[in-house]
Amino acid sequence: MLPTVIINARGEDRLHSGHPWIYRADVADVCAQAGDVVLVRSPRGRDLGQALYSDRSQIALRMIAYGAAAGAADPDALIRRRIESAAAFRQSLAIDATAYRLVHGEADLLPSLIVDRYGEYLVVQALSQAMDRRLPAVVSALSDLFRPRGILARNDPRVRTLEGLEQRVEVLAGEIPESVTVKETGIEYDVDLRRGQKTGLFLDQRENRAAAALYARGRLLDCFSYNGGFALVLGRRCQEIIAIDVSADAVARVTQNAARNGLSVDARVGNVFDELRGMERLGERFDTIVLDPPAFAKNKAAIAAARGGYKEINLRALKLLNPGGTLVTCSCSYHITEADFAEIVYDAAVDAQAHVTVVEKRMQGRDHPVMLGLPETYYLKCFILRTLI
Repeated sequence: MLPTVIINARGEDRLHSGHPWIYRADVADVCAQAGDVVLVRSPRGRDLGQALYSDRSQIALRMIAYGAAAGAADPDALIRRRIESAAAFRQSLAIDATAYRLVHGEADLLPSLIVDRYGEYLVVQALSQAMDRRLPAVVSALSDLFRPRGILARNDPRVRTLEGLEQRVEVLAGEIPESVTVKETGIEYDVDLRRGQKTGLFLDQRENRAAAALYARGRLLDCFSYNGGFALVLGRRCQEIIAIDVSADAVARVTQNAARNGLSVDARVGNVFDELRGMERLGERFDTIVLDPPAFAKNKAAIAAARGGYKEINLRALKLLNPGGTLVTCSCSYHITEADFAEIVYDAAVDAQAHVTVVEKRMQGRDHPVMLGLPETYYLKCFILRTLI
């Protein structure tokens, strides 16, 4: 019999509305230990399903199964079935890459679990107490289903500290080399799985890079370039490529990846805000500009500053863009909604005295699905814009 947690009427209403999280304030009674998989019950004692329980996070319960019958399911068997289902969905997408997201947390009914595939290697993140305790079952399922050469835990996100968990990077199975080569949209990358951003690459932008390449031409400026994803995919259609990132290591990797793919990229270390202002003073002009910054708003308190940051870089980019040029502008801040982002970019266009049309509105790739009823899973906004002549 599973340990139990009773929630109040407000928590039950939240579940019925489709949101899979129950906050600590809506927990009425707990007969469980930190990190248990628990049976969730209503105030009247009705079984509502299974959840991952945390005694530290404000998100006390993360639902993994619903209904009275779900209470009898074996948690490890449930995890295995969910991983199989997630993998079958990715297979159906016919992804043009050897690196992609295999499991996307709540959107695959595996809350707080991330699994990314890099060729013959898998990288996992367990971001809650209960999923961290379930890692042996996760590794067993992944090993049986995919026979990877190695499984790495990138359990270094700061969000783990909210669960009282340590940040660590460790090999869970097999071996992990210093560098792994993967291919995405016809471009090869060397990836550092231990130290790279997120789990190694920004896999959620793959489809946006392919879409943006259809409009790329002329002189290209890729800002916040990281390892050069946009620069390399779009650069195959451009005459000149400039990539800017604040990290010297990232810029070195851009240069390395460009050489691997037979491209010439002018990769520069610099603060994008300063570089954009400097280019404007010098009278620089571009036909294609990409803005793919890190999350400016990591919490609600940062929203005002984030809005200012997004407006500034979009304003400067629009001033550098030739008439008829393309601006690919992104936000991965969940706290900045799509409507907020559209308003910010519009305000920047007004100040830049540029008339701008929306060619495409995009989001994270299909292997990073958004779950209806859980707006927190819709974090990446990508607008492809055109300035009018």
